Amino acid sequence: MFPLRIVLVYLQRSVPFRGPLQARAPFSHFNINRHPPPGQLLSQHTYTSSHVLSSGVFELKIHSFHTAQRICRRHRDCHIFFRICLKHPEDVISAEPPCTFGTGHTNVIRADHTSISSSAPIRVPFHFKWPGTFSLIIEAWNAESPTEYTDNQNNLVSRLATRRRLAIGEDWSQDVHFGEQSELRYSYHVFCDEYYFGDGCADYCRPRDDTLGHYTCDEEGNRICLEGWKGNYCSEPICSAECSERHGYCEAPGGCTCRMGWQGPSCNECVRYPGCLHGTCSQPWQCNCQEGWGGLFCDQDLNYCTNHKPCANGATCTNTGQGSYTCNCRPGFGGTNCELETNECDSNPCKNGGSCNDLENDYSCTCPQGFYGKNCEIIAMTCADGPCFNGGTCVETVTGGYTCRCPPSYTGSNCEKKLDRCSNRPCLNGGECLDLGQSILCRCQAGFTGANCQVNIDDCASSPCQNAGTCQDGVNDYTCSCTLGYTGKNCSVRSDACGAHPCQNGGTCFTHFTGPVCQCPMGFMGPSCEFTLQPSFKPALRQTSQPSSTTLTLSCALAILVLVLVAGILFLRRRRRRMQGRKQLRDTAVYNDLETVNNLGGSERDAFLGPNGLFKISNSTARLSLSLCPDGRPGYRHNPVENSLSRGERQDFMWRDEAGLR
Repeated sequence: MFPLRIVLVYLQRSVPFRGPLQARAPFSHFNINRHPPPGQLLSQHTYTSSHVLSSGVFELKIHSFHTAQRICRRHRDCHIFFRICLKHPEDVISAEPPCTFGTGHTNVIRADHTSISSSAPIRVPFHFKWPGTFSLIIEAWNAESPTEYTDNQNNLVSRLATRRRLAIGEDWSQDVHFGEQSELRYSYHVFCDEYYFGDGCADYCRPRDDTLGHYTCDEEGNRICLEGWKGNYCSEPICSAECSERHGYCEAPGGCTCRMGWQGPSCNECVRYPGCLHGTCSQPWQCNCQEGWGGLFCDQDLNYCTNHKPCANGATCTNTGQGSYTCNCRPGFGGTNCELETNECDSNPCKNGGSCNDLENDYSCTCPQGFYGKNCEIIAMTCADGPCFNGGTCVETVTGGYTCRCPPSYTGSNCEKKLDRCSNRPCLNGGECLDLGQSILCRCQAGFTGANCQVNIDDCASSPCQNAGTCQDGVNDYTCSCTLGYTGKNCSVRSDACGAHPCQNGGTCFTHFTGPVCQCPMGFMGPSCEFTLQPSFKPALRQTSQPSSTTLTLSCALAILVLVLVAGILFLRRRRRRMQGRKQLRDTAVYNDLETVNNLGGSERDAFLGPNGLFKISNSTARLSLSLCPDGRPGYRHNPVENSLSRGERQDFMWRDEAGLR
C-alpha cells in the first residue's frame, strides 16, 4: 500500500487526474500486491509532499518486530520494509484493496532491531473529516530481491489487521500485536494539518489580512477579527463611533463616508434642496421654510414689515404676502414708505393775499392788514376805507364786511390782481392769443382754423390732384401720388418713363405699368443692362474703353491668317484621301471587269474581245481608266456598249483602250 501522495504520482501514467475530488480516493484503483520498489516510491513521495496539502495526517511508528520464521534466505544484507493500509471500519477486515483512507510505507531498512526502531514514522495524509474509527492493516515484506517485493506473496513476512478508535490529538497510542510466530510493537496518532481544526480536522481557518478578510485563528479554528474589522469573515470595517449606521459607511476602520443626501462628520445632517435659502430639512432634498419665509426656495419674506421695518415717520406697515407690504401714512406724509412730508401750502389755503407757512400736518396764514382768520378769509375793513383797487366797486355786506366787484381785467378780494386770460395758452397749434378784456381772440397759423385754432384745414377738399392722382392732406399743404405717365404738383404734367435714360450700354427702353423696362443688346444683361455677359469658355472682361483702330486691324489680319492656314490643311488632307481612293478603285475595277468577261458566254466574250469585236485589249498599250458617274459614283463612261448590256450585266467599272479602238 502507498500513501495518497505517492499514489497520485504513480497513477498519473494510467489514470487521468480529473480534479481535487478524485485526488482523495485513488486507492480504489491500487493493487495492494503490486507496486514499484520502495526506493522509487520514496523519491516520488518526497517530490509530491511539497505540492499536495491535506486536512490531517495519520502517523504510525514501528518500534520493534520479532518473528520466529526466517525473514531472508541469507542472513547477510537482509532488508525489509513495512506497509500500512487505512480503511473504513469493517467487522471482517479484508486485506484486499482499496485502502479507502490511505496507505503508506517505510523505507527499505535492515532487518535488525536498531534499524527498525530508528526508522521514520509512516505518514498517511487524508483529505476528509476524520471519522474516529478505522481498520488498520500492517504488513512486513522481505526486500531481499531488488526487483520483486510485493509481486511475490512469498516475500510477505507478516500481516496484522485490527480495528481501532482514535481521536484527534498529538498524543501517541501504544499497541502491541502477538501473532503465531511474530511480535510487533508500534504506536500511532492522528493530528490536523496546518490551518485545519476541530474533532475531525474539518474546520479550515487560515489567518489573512487582505481584501477577503482580516482575522487570525484560535486553537479551535474560530476566526478572530483583527482590530477595526467585523463580520463572519472579518471583511466589514468598523466605522467611527459617531458615524450614523443608517446614513454613513466606511471603507477602512475609523472612517465615515456619508451616503447620498446626508452630510456632516457623523452623516446625520440631511442635505437641503439646492437653492434653499431660509429653510430646513428632516429628509434629504427638502426645503421646509422657517417662520416668516415662503416660496419654493424659502426666499420670499412673508413678514417683511417685522424684518425690515420699511415704513418711515410713524406709518403703519401691513404684510401683503410674497415679500410685499403697504404703508399707511400719518397725516402730512406720503410716498411708498411715507418718506415724503406733505406741504399743506400747495393748495393755497390763505386768502386775501395771506402768506402760508407749512407746519407738520398743518399750516398757518400770515394775513395782510384788514384781514384775519385761519385762512385770512375774515375782512376787518369797510367801504369807507376804500379797500377796492383798480377801479373796483365796494359793496357793504350784511355781516359787516364788504366785497369788491372787479373790472373785467382784474380779480382778487380787493381787485388787486390783473387777470391775464392768455396765461393758460388757450390757442392751439401755434396760434397767437389776444386778450380783449371780456374775451380772447386766437390768431391761427396758416392751415388751421377754429376758436382755438384746433381744426386743420383740409387742403384736399378741392380735389387738386388730376388724372386719377391720390391726394394726401398736410399742414397748409397737400401731396399728390400720381398714376403712371403723370407727374407734377397736381399730376397735370405728362411724363416719359424713359426720359431719364435708365438703360445703359445701348439698351432700348420701353414704358411698362411698373416702370421703365430695358431690352439689352448682345453681351449685356441686368435691369439697366449694367452687367457684361461672360461666356462659359472664357472669362469676359468688362469693357472699360473703346479699342483703337490699330488693334482692330491687327486682330482682323490675324484671324484671316488663321483661317487660310486651316483651309490649306483641310484641302491637302482631302486631296490625299482622294488619291488613295482612286488607286484602290482601279485595282478593284480590273478584278471586277475580268470577272464579268469571264462569266460571259463564248459568243458574247468573242463579241467583246474577238478580232472583230467592239473592244480589243492590247497587252502592251491597254491601261485602266476610271470615270465617275454624274452622281459622283465610279462607273462607266458614256459608251454604246453600255446601253446594249442588260441591267444585271452592267458593272461599276469598265475597260477602255486609251490607245484607240481597233
